[in-house]
Amino acid sequence: MRHRSGGLGRRLSWWLALQTFAGLGAVCAVVYATTATSLSARQGDTLKQKQSLIRHFLDEAAADRNLAELKHRLDDFLLGHEDLALTLRARSGPPMYASSHRVQSPGARATTFEMPFALVDGGLITATLSFDTRSDQQLLLGLLLTLLAAAAIGTLAVSLGGFALVRRGLAPVRDLVEQTRGLVADTIHRRLDGSAQPDELQPLVEQFNAMLGRLAQTYEQLEAFNADVAHELCTPLTTMISSAELTLRKHRTVEELREVLTSNLEELRRMAGIVRDMLFLSHADRGATARREPTASLASSAMAVAEYHEAALQEAGLSVQVFGDASGEFDEALLRRALSNLVGNATRFATPGSTVRIEIAELSQARASIVVVNRGQTIAADHLPRLFDRFFRGDGARTHADEHHGLGLAIVAAVARMHAGHPVARSEDGVTSIGVVLSTNR
Repeated sequence: MRHRSGGLGRRLSWWLALQTFAGLGAVCAVVYATTATSLSARQGDTLKQKQSLIRHFLDEAAADRNLAELKHRLDDFLLGHEDLALTLRARSGPPMYASSHRVQSPGARATTFEMPFALVDGGLITATLSFDTRSDQQLLLGLLLTLLAAAAIGTLAVSLGGFALVRRGLAPVRDLVEQTRGLVADTIHRRLDGSAQPDELQPLVEQFNAMLGRLAQTYEQLEAFNADVAHELCTPLTTMISSAELTLRKHRTVEELREVLTSNLEELRRMAGIVRDMLFLSHADRGATARREPTASLASSAMAVAEYHEAALQEAGLSVQVFGDASGEFDEALLRRALSNLVGNATRFATPGSTVRIEIAELSQARASIVVVNRGQTIAADHLPRLFDRFFRGDGARTHADEHHGLGLAIVAAVARMHAGHPVARSEDGVTSIGVVLSTNR
C-alpha cells in the first residue's frame, strides 16, 4: 500500500530549503577552514621570523660579549608585541632572560630551540618563544557566528522565494484540477484545455484527454447497450403479454392454448439465450481466462463445428472447407462456441453456391489464428470496427434481426480475450474474413 506523500509544493519547498542550507553550509565551512588554515600558517610564519631575529640577537651578543645589551635589544624587540613571550635559559640555573609579558591562554603556540652561546655555562642556550593566539581565535569565532547567521538568513530568504516560485509554478496544476472538477457524466465530452500549460504537463493533458475520449466512447456504448438490452427484452415480453391478453379474452380450445404456449416458449428461450450470453460476456469482462488444456488439432474442432452446421449450410446452398491446422493449449469448448458463431454468421450472409473457408494458421510459436472466410456483400468500412460490439447489426444483418440478437461476434471477441488474443475482421471486394488471433500457451 502506498503512503500519502503530502503536498508537492511543501515537499519541494522543504527540499529547496535543505539543499540551500547544505550548499551555504558547505561554502561557509570552506571559508572558515580556509581562514583558520591561513591564520595558522601566519602564526607559524610569525614564530619562524621571530625565531630568526632572536638567533640574530644572540649571535651579536656573543660577538660583543655584552649580555646587558642583549637584554636591552630583546626588550625593545618585544615592546608592542603583547602576544609574544620569550624565555632564555642556560642548562643550569634560573632563566637568564624572561619577558615581562606572559602567554597563558590555552590556545597559545610555542616553539623551543637551542643554539650555541659562549657567554653561559655549557655554551648552549635554550629559547622558548610563545605566541598568544587569542585574537585569532576571537576572529575565527566571530567569523563562525557571522557565517552561521548568513547561512540561516540566506536559507530563509531562498526558502521563502522558493516557496513563492513553487506555488506559482504549480498554478497550472491547480488549473487542471479546477477543470477536472467540472467533468461529470453529462460533460464527459469536454476536454482539458492545455494551451496555457507548460511543456512538461502537455503529455499529461494529452493522455488525460485520450482517456476522456475512451471513457466517453465507453459511456456511449454503455448507454446504447442498455437501450439495446431493453429493446431486445421488451419486444418478446410485449409479444407474450399481448398473446396472453388475447388468449384470455375468450374461451380457447386446448390446441389454441398449446399454440400460444409454444409461441411464448420460443420467446422465453430466446430471452434466456440473451441472458445467458450477457452473463457470459459479463464474466469475460471481469477478467475471466480460458481453462486451457492441450489441444492436438484445431482442424478437428473446426470439422466438428462444420458437421454441426451441415444442415444449415446445405439449406443455404453452401459448402465448407477447412484449411491448415495448429496445436496448443486452448479451452476447446469456448473455441467451438466462437467458431460456431463465426460459421453461423457466414452461413447467413454468404452468397448461395459459394464455399465457406475455415482457415487455421500458426503465426508463431506462441500465436495462432482461426478465420472464417465467405463471399457475399462487402461490409462497410465504418462498420468493421463495430462488428464485435454488443447488439450491433449492420445493414446486412437486419433481415435476420428477429432470429439473432447481435451478441454472437461479441462472444467471439470475448473468447479471444480469454485466450490472451484479439478478434480480426476484414471485408474487401465481396470477401469477408472474420476470426480471432489466440495465444497458444498459458
